[in-house]
Amino acid sequence: MTTPLPPDRLGSRLAEVYHLLGTVYRQVHRRVETDEPAMGMSVGIRAVLDALHRRDRPSTVPRLATDLELSRQFVQRMVNDALDRGWVERRDNPEHRRSVLLVLTPAGRAAIDAVVAREHALMGATPGGLTEDDVTTTLRVLGAMRTALDRLDRAPS
Repeated sequence: MTTPLPPDRLGSRLAEVYHLLGTVYRQVHRRVETDEPAMGMSVGIRAVLDALHRRDRPSTVPRLATDLELSRQFVQRMVNDALDRGWVERRDNPEHRRSVLLVLTPAGRAAIDAVVAREHALMGATPGGLTEDDVTTTLRVLGAMRTALDRLDRAPS
């Protein structure tokens, strides 16, 4: 068993992770934008469709905005674009008259499934001989980092 890092060392090592994660995120964002004509959707629409796909149940714009940590206005614009393309549809919300429920249409499910399959194929070609343990550890570290940030967000100012 290895020894946990002391806070000062942990902080500097996790700062390296944040830096690399930011770089990877920006590269993925550029790749999606570059491939948008082939994929047929923007990064924003992809995020909304993916969130609906992962939830696997109807959702509202405010709930999606919270889940994605994006503004309601941005999510609403992405939803409007997805509605125009026939990828999502509105349904009455029995719990709230003004906040409609959004669901993927069959075309929306097919679109996000195709994009995700393409992304998985590209990511599957990642070199380095990564193991299941490597990926599990990465997810554990990123989850701990997110938990720390969530706590900061909830802490009184």
